[in-house]
Amino acid sequence: MTDVGAQRAPFESHYRPPAGELGRFVETFWAAHGQLKATRELIAPTGSTVAAIILGPPIIQGHPGGQPSPMRRGFLIGPHEGPIINQPTGQTFAVGFVTTPVGCEALLGVRPAAVRARAVELDAVWPPASALRKVLVQAVAAGAPLSELVDVVEAALAKNVQCSIPGFERCEAAIRLLQEDPMIPVPVVASRLGLAHGSLDREFARIVGLSPRSMARIIRLRRLLADIDVHQRVRWAEVATGLGWFDQAHLIRDFSRHTGVTPGEYLAAQRAGYPPDQAAPGFVPSG
Repeated sequence: MTDVGAQRAPFESHYRPPAGELGRFVETFWAAHGQLKATRELIAPTGSTVAAIILGPPIIQGHPGGQPSPMRRGFLIGPHEGPIINQPTGQTFAVGFVTTPVGCEALLGVRPAAVRARAVELDAVWPPASALRKVLVQAVAAGAPLSELVDVVEAALAKNVQCSIPGFERCEAAIRLLQEDPMIPVPVVASRLGLAHGSLDREFARIVGLSPRSMARIIRLRRLLADIDVHQRVRWAEVATGLGWFDQAHLIRDFSRHTGVTPGEYLAAQRAGYPPDQAAPGFVPSG
């Protein structure tokens, strides 16, 4: 199939939160079309699952050091602790959503542990993606803006949510506790939820696809990336102390694990890739 939006070159994007009860399962809906400035970018983990339907040329997805593959119709990126490669092969044209950490199985019927640290074709694990893509292609042909494409995806998801998953609400509560205080010991989280430490680990891994400890590290890194101003001098030692790292060396280790680059390389890439009014925390553009 040819790129249904081949004539629309300037880059544009649309992001918005979900409406109502769907907010328990989806963090953000998004749509993007056009030529990215960078030819490749690394994207730091969020602790969530990312799904997209591709309406243009293939997009290469995968993990550095692995075997990134071109995704032709869509992709599902499972929960992960390291960065993901995003490398368009032409103009980007895709519509998608980021789940909440507990939202993957409820929305798509896919256990996140099955796709942990993997990027797979979306319709291979979620068959309704094929029909949804056809609807989106028709909408594009009719001249629908990106905001309407997002509406189509949201309406499709709202019809199929399954939230009667054992342990769902406990893991949802555990996520809230970790977001309130990423330094809280996992045994304390388990105790507050009336679970043994091991039981929480197993339930969390089944529903979220990560361990509570891994999620806490990701939350801390995401908070750091959102808080720093990359166009100003960053006092990394103060940042490390303020967010609970023992020292700057520990911060650099965790930072590199999650973003794929050192703090200095991250600042350089951000400054080269984005003006001050277009911050994109967690993205490392190159090329």
